Amino acid sequence: MQLPDGVRRSIEERAEAVGFPELARAAAALSGAYRAGGAARATDVEGLTAYLATRMPATYAAAHAVLAEVRRALGERSVGSALDIGAGSGAAALAARQWFPNASLTLIERDARMAAAAREWLPDAALLEGDVTRMEELPPHDLVIAAYSLGELGSAAWMRMWRAARVSLVAIEPGTPRGFALIRKVRGDLLAAGGHMLAPCPGAMECPMAGSDWCHFAARVERSSLHRKLKGGALGYEDEKYSYVALAREPAALPEARIVRHPQHRPGLVVLEVCTAQGLGQRQVRKRDRERFREARQAGWGDALGGI
Repeated sequence: MQLPDGVRRSIEERAEAVGFPELARAAAALSGAYRAGGAARATDVEGLTAYLATRMPATYAAAHAVLAEVRRALGERSVGSALDIGAGSGAAALAARQWFPNASLTLIERDARMAAAAREWLPDAALLEGDVTRMEELPPHDLVIAAYSLGELGSAAWMRMWRAARVSLVAIEPGTPRGFALIRKVRGDLLAAGGHMLAPCPGAMECPMAGSDWCHFAARVERSSLHRKLKGGALGYEDEKYSYVALAREPAALPEARIVRHPQHRPGLVVLEVCTAQGLGQRQVRKRDRERFREARQAGWGDALGGI
């Protein structure tokens, strides 16, 4: 998964203007803040450019994967407008544009530098510069998205987001224990407020993840040459781990199960760790069951399951 071509070219041009030594220092500072659980925010031109080069691709990949699930569940025509809360540089809005190309977009972002970057690649979007936590009400849209911004908003803002969502609300956070804890709290609050599960859970039951375990998935991000240099990595990709929940105003068809760990492939056997409406479980699919075995071999972490 990569950012759209025009966006990648613009980021590379910004990086050339800043210079690699300054960009590398800013990228290291952002990475340290992110690993410590802080917000990956830019405080200057170097920080903004480092964010665009290293964190924006990952945010886009996670949002793209999540909104693919929303599109499959709702269809394209159900979403005529989308609101990106705490939009940053517009990564989630860009992903929404890919899956709902005819939807009008509105972004809310308090950081002027981030907002200016988002305006560059989303010139037709409505952009509101402001602090969501200070807004009494949010403008209603069919789809409301909060990607990597819940920790800055607080539970009161979650309910305002839900009131603004005419069709669905999507929340995405880092795939860490802390990120998942936020997602689980939003999940519980909005189900209690009358929301219906859309993804990833196969039901509205109490979350079966307990103790030190947490539910998360991964989106593969293709690294550009600049990205590899800044991260000091040899691989041409990285996996962005994320947790999410999508809720809807109306009941939706849910999968029978969701794969919650990497499938284990053994000779003549595929072992799937799954979440179902009855809780966590395991499915073992053997080669003698040819059709189910073929499906299981092709299934991946995060996939919804039907008859497997």
